[in-house]
Amino acid sequence: MPASVSGIDRQQRASAAFFLSFLSLVFSITAFSSSYWCEGTRKVAKPFCTGQSEGDHCIRFNSPDANNSNAVQYIWETGDDKFVDRKFHAGIWYSCEEIINGEGERCRSFISLTPASDQGVLWLSIVAELLYNILLLTGVVLMSVEMCYYSTVIDGLKINAYSAVVTVLAGLLGMVAHMMYTTVFQMTVNLGPEDWRPHTWDYGWSYCLAWASFACCMAAAVTTINKYTKTILEFKHKRKMLERSLKIKCKFPD
Repeated sequence: MPASVSGIDRQQRASAAFFLSFLSLVFSITAFSSSYWCEGTRKVAKPFCTGQSEGDHCIRFNSPDANNSNAVQYIWETGDDKFVDRKFHAGIWYSCEEIINGEGERCRSFISLTPASDQGVLWLSIVAELLYNILLLTGVVLMSVEMCYYSTVIDGLKINAYSAVVTVLAGLLGMVAHMMYTTVFQMTVNLGPEDWRPHTWDYGWSYCLAWASFACCMAAAVTTINKYTKTILEFKHKRKMLERSLKIKCKFPD
């Protein structure tokens, strides 16, 4: 393979690895700072309507001077009619739920909702997520240095090896962190406070973004390792060709 073609191929692989690592870092930071890892609803009892408020989100309790035929209207609210679904979303840092008959949300620290027996696992998950982002950032910096560092190919190979190791470690940490948070959330659903436990829930866009970050990270690691391996094989091939040419010159001197 000509040297120019080989150099262009290496540059393309380096650019692809850098783009995947940078995309993984952006996805991870966005997911880590958001509170939409899990979304769902909670069944809460309808409050009594106050003032002029009416509708399906409260129970109308008639005043004492109302007609007897309409007295204690709230008794007819039975079964599911007594409850309303309140939407909520939760992340690593906090959990928020909508306010009935009002605007905005009420947020609480997710750590305070986690059972005491699982708080250690949650903190490990947070530390692992932080290390995951730090290693991703380190990998992005190394790959950018490799792309812009115009020196010998050997120096580029060393930087390439370091970035491959860092990216693989980041992917492993990210996988462990995501799985630990999944376990903690499921335990919180079963053993968390009564005023928080969801009736229905599913994973949100932040959770999907976190795993997309992991996928991009592993794709970057595979691309970086592939580039390193291919460069080593090219060096070995050139070395064999050089040794062969030297042997031929020794056998048939001018």
